[in-house]
Amino acid sequence: MRILEGSGICVVALLALLFAIFFRRRLLMVGGGTIRVQVRTTTMVPGRGWSPGLGQFIGDELRFHRMFSLAIRPKRVLDRRALTVEERRLPAGPERLTMPAHWVVLRCRTPEAEVEIAMAETTVTGFLSWLEAGPPRDPGSLRGRTVFGPRPLES
Repeated sequence: MRILEGSGICVVALLALLFAIFFRRRLLMVGGGTIRVQVRTTTMVPGRGWSPGLGQFIGDELRFHRMFSLAIRPKRVLDRRALTVEERRLPAGPERLTMPAHWVVLRCRTPEAEVEIAMAETTVTGFLSWLEAGPPRDPGSLRGRTVFGPRPLES
């Protein structure tokens, strides 16, 4: 009888956890401005380290919430005033197995570090529009950089 009660409690706890994760995701998506993204959290193994989640646009910030987390706070916050896109590429190697075929990987730079973000090809257009629609930046901070390519050689 105790085994049956213990099993029942575990099943109820598991269902409550799944409901909480689903409810959290729905709560994040209600406000609008939410996209499906993957952020690379580690580069220890080439092609691995991607974390699926939701990106939420709030003002000048893109807030990344991990998909399978109960945390209320975002895992990472990217400020568009300090974010630049340096490279756009298709998933390569093991990355093709972890994300849909129509996704694109963007290598971005912030003052603190470099970050890779993967999202659907159709979402990239909206993301770049949001990035460019921000307030004007100091022209010296973007000198010599393009949105999709590496820094050109100076003559």
